[in-house]
Amino acid sequence: MNTPISLSPLVDALLRVSEHTAAAANKAVGYGDETLADKVAVDAMRSALNKIDMKGRIVIGEGERDEAPMLHVGEEVGTGNGVEVDIAVDPLEGTSVTAKGMANALVVLAVSPRGGLLHAPDTYMNKIAIGPGYPTGTINLDETPANNVRSLAEAKGVSPTEICVSVLDRPRHQEIINSLREVGARVMLIPDGDVATVIAVALEDAAVDMYMGIGGAPEGVLGAAALKCLGGEMYTRLVIRNSEEEQRALRLGIQELNRCYSLDDLVTDEVSFIATGVTDGMLVEGVSGDDHFVSTHSLVMSSANKLVRTVHSQWQLS
Repeated sequence: MNTPISLSPLVDALLRVSEHTAAAANKAVGYGDETLADKVAVDAMRSALNKIDMKGRIVIGEGERDEAPMLHVGEEVGTGNGVEVDIAVDPLEGTSVTAKGMANALVVLAVSPRGGLLHAPDTYMNKIAIGPGYPTGTINLDETPANNVRSLAEAKGVSPTEICVSVLDRPRHQEIINSLREVGARVMLIPDGDVATVIAVALEDAAVDMYMGIGGAPEGVLGAAALKCLGGEMYTRLVIRNSEEEQRALRLGIQELNRCYSLDDLVTDEVSFIATGVTDGMLVEGVSGDDHFVSTHSLVMSSANKLVRTVHSQWQLS
C-alpha cells in the first residue's frame, strides 16, 4: 500500500511555475500567432517544472510522445528528487484568445499523487457540470439539455428561464443550443477555453449555472480537478471518432471507451489546482506591469481542505 503524501510543500513551487508561465505567455497577447503563444508558454512551463524537487510525470499535456516536443504525456519533469506525483497541465488554456488579445486566457495545472488523475487521451469528451449544493443525480449526461435544465431549475427552486448554461461556440453544439433555448434557458457562448467555465459554475455568486458540450478530454480532467476542490457534480464520456483515436485511448489504459466518468472517476485522490490569468477573465485578472515589475493573479485550490485562495503576486524584473 502506498504511503499517503502531502501536496502542500509543492503547491507554492507550482504556483511560481504558473505565474512565470503566464508572464511569458502574456508577451504573445494580440500578435495573432497561436503557435508562438503556445510555444512561449510551453517553454516557460517546462523550464520551471524541471527546477522543482519532485518526481513528476505529465499525464495531461501537449500530446503524446511522438506528437509533442515538450510536455508530452508520459514525460518526466522535476529534478528526480522528492515525491512522485502526476501532473496535468495546459500551459495556455486559450491559445486562440491569446493570439487575438481576447479575455479568459489562463495557465492551468493540477497535481495529484501517482495514479490520482485519469490519463485521458487527446480526443474529444462530452461533458456536463454544475456546482455544489444539489442532490446527486441532478444532472445526467444521457438526458437532453432541456431536461437537465429543468432538473437543475427544480433543485434550485427557480424557473428554467433563470438558468444560465455555458457552451463552447461551435457548429457541433447547435442542437444543444436549440434545446436550451426551447426551454427558455439563457445561453452563454464562449469562444475558447472551457476549463474556466467549469470552474465558474462552482464559485460563489456564479454567473453560470451549468456547463455542457463537447470539448477536449484533457481539459475535462483539468476542470474535474478544480471541481474536486470546489465541490460540484460532473459527468463525462470520451468521444472516439476513428480507429486512431481508439488506439490512442487504449495505449493510455482505457478499456471501456463508452464509459461515463463521474467526478470521482476522473480524480481519484487528493489534488491541488492552480490557474493564473494571462488576460483578464471571469476568474482572475490577467498579467500587468511595465519594464520594472510584473503582476499576476491566481486561484489556488486544494481538495484536502476545500481551501480556495486568490493570490496576487508582484515581482521586480532584474
